[in-house]
Amino acid sequence: MQLSDTREIQASPAEVYSALLDPEVLKACISGAQEITGDPTEGYHATVVQKVGPVKATFKGTVTMSDMVEPERLTIAGEGKGGAAGFAKGSANVNFEPSESGGTLLTYDVDAKVGGKLAQLGSRLIDGFAKKMADQFFANLQEHFEGPLPEDDDAEEENKKGWLGRLTGRD
Repeated sequence: MQLSDTREIQASPAEVYSALLDPEVLKACISGAQEITGDPTEGYHATVVQKVGPVKATFKGTVTMSDMVEPERLTIAGEGKGGAAGFAKGSANVNFEPSESGGTLLTYDVDAKVGGKLAQLGSRLIDGFAKKMADQFFANLQEHFEGPLPEDDDAEEENKKGWLGRLTGRD
C-alpha cells in the first residue's frame, strides 16, 4: 500500500527535522504508542497497541532513520510483530522545504505492508487504516508545533444531524 501527502507546518525545516528524531515526539505522534526508547543512530525500540477492525494487538518492533540530510529529508522505517495478529512494516520518505509563510512544507511518501491475520482483513480495510495512521502521525506532528487544530463547526453540526436529515437536507 502506498500513499503520499503534503502538510504545511508552522515551524522551520530544522525544527521539524529535529522533532522527528526525538523519541518523546515520536511517541506523541504515533497513535497507540506505549513506549519508544533509543536514538536516531542506533534506532528506536517501540511498543504500540493498535486495533485494526476486529483485531487488537500489541506490536513490538523497531524504528530506524536513514537517508538523513539535515534539514532536507529523512526516511523513517518501522517493523513490528504483533504475535498471532501478524506483522506490520513500512517506511516513509519525508522531505522538508521552507514554505512561503515561513514554515515548512512537509511531503511524505509511505509504503506499508502487513501479514498474518491482519492481511486476512482485506485490502480496503488495511489501506484505510494505513492512510488513517499516516495522516494521524503527521497531524500529531503538526499539532506538536501549532497546538490543537481548530474544529470544523460545519462538520460538527453535520455529524449531529441524523442520517435522514443529511440525506434530505433537513434538520
